[in-house]
Amino acid sequence: MTDAPQDSLFRAPPPAEQERMVEAILFASAAPVTVGELHARLPHGCDAPAALERLAKRYEGRGIRLQRVGDAWAMRTAPDLAFLMTRETVETRRLSRAAIETLAIVAYHQPVTRAEIEEIRGVSVSRGTVEQLMEMDWIKLGQRRQTPGRPVTFVVTRAFLDHFGLSSPRDLPGLKELRAAGLLEGTPPPTEAQGVEDDAPDDMFERSPPEES
Repeated sequence: MTDAPQDSLFRAPPPAEQERMVEAILFASAAPVTVGELHARLPHGCDAPAALERLAKRYEGRGIRLQRVGDAWAMRTAPDLAFLMTRETVETRRLSRAAIETLAIVAYHQPVTRAEIEEIRGVSVSRGTVEQLMEMDWIKLGQRRQTPGRPVTFVVTRAFLDHFGLSSPRDLPGLKELRAAGLLEGTPPPTEAQGVEDDAPDDMFERSPPEES
């Protein structure tokens, strides 16, 4: 959390009232709210970090909880009650394998350049793949590398973290967890893979077939 705002000439509301104000803002907001955005809305002298801390404690064990999403905060359903909110819907847009691999590489290796993504995947990354992920607001441009050419980097967005219920990229599952979930077990045995050079394994960190530009 950030530091509390500096002293103001105006008297700040009592802590309990500040907590109510922050609670109201979070409930009314469609997107996670940063501490800076809270301070911009609250009266002068309010301490948003302290109010967030009190809210987090008050909502412990409740049906909803205060969750950190990157550098912002949002009210979210308790994970063990998420099944109550789910419903079957028609999948209208699917990510291509190239997009899934690119997204996974950005998530696990960020900040990462296009050249580094291509090196990990073993094939070039089409402009359409990157544009699709950026249109979905799951990746965005990061800072430029201080290397010759100053290439741009890619990082995952707050929307990506929010979609998957993550507080930060550090909460992404490790390789052991992915294998335990059966997500990295599609690689064919060596005996079956011999002589099939163009068929890529399912491991998202290994070489995959060239994608169409």
